[in-house]
Amino acid sequence: DDGDERDALYHASCVCGAVRFDVLAPPVAAKMCHCRGCQKQHGAVAQHAVIFHKADVRWRAGLDELRFYNNETDVTTHELPCKVRCGRCGTPLADDGRRMFLAFGNVFDFGGADTPPPFRVTDHIFYAQRCVDVDDALPKWSAHRRTSERLDARARATDPAATDKVQRTD
Repeated sequence: DDGDERDALYHASCVCGAVRFDVLAPPVAAKMCHCRGCQKQHGAVAQHAVIFHKADVRWRAGLDELRFYNNETDVTTHELPCKVRCGRCGTPLADDGRRMFLAFGNVFDFGGADTPPPFRVTDHIFYAQRCVDVDDALPKWSAHRRTSERLDARARATDPAATDKVQRTD
């Protein structure tokens, strides 16, 4: 028990249900990540990342089933930042960062209801690495939001300065 008496707002689990966690506050952001790492990890063209403060995540079950991987150092221990998955069924659950917890949107159970507004994607990141074009009205960034070039046609048409790099990240 971590002493946090707040009620859970959302529940998440792996496919087999061995690993379960709750979040105690709304996400701070929701992104669609198109980076090669997410493509490889999820076997998909992009990943829905829902970002929470680490203090708002509470593990309910399956801590002994958690498996970790840090692709920067190639270690399978809980060395931050790292990928987190269920060791039993293999479900990718999150990226556990140094400051934030990036849960994957598909692990949340909304009880059959529509995706709540705080979980809805607000922009695409690492869109320069995309496998397919996405035709929506959301901003599309070459890397991280607001620190890279904005790639979507709407930004170029309405604000030519939107394609200027704000800050180099490499």
